[in-house]
Amino acid sequence: MPNAEDGFRRLTLGDLAFIATTTRPGGTISGISHLDARTDALVKIAALVALDAPPSSYRTTVEAADRAGVQLDDLLAVLVAVSDTVGSARIISAAPRIALAAGYDVEADLERLDPVGPSTRVRPARGT
Repeated sequence: MPNAEDGFRRLTLGDLAFIATTTRPGGTISGISHLDARTDALVKIAALVALDAPPSSYRTTVEAADRAGVQLDDLLAVLVAVSDTVGSARIISAAPRIALAAGYDVEADLERLDPVGPSTRVRPARGT
């Protein structure tokens, strides 16, 4: 029954058996406290943001978060919480992906609000 110190030692040494135990779905290690389902889902979403994960990667994690009671406000809070660490480009990339996985199509909503749309909007020439 490893404690936290033993877990860190084993991970630092690259103990593949320990890593396999911790990374398989539902993997638990006796003696080490675990995150509740809600916190676990939010942490995984934060990791996906940091990795600039593709839209498909968010789907199952956001579904798990939804089952754990996470609301759209909580998902936005994750983006705000990691923004200083991952940077604005990752936040901007992740925002519509997370929202869509949660059932909110931000881009469709933006098109509805701006019927001209960003692709057809006339932009002034530089220097004018």
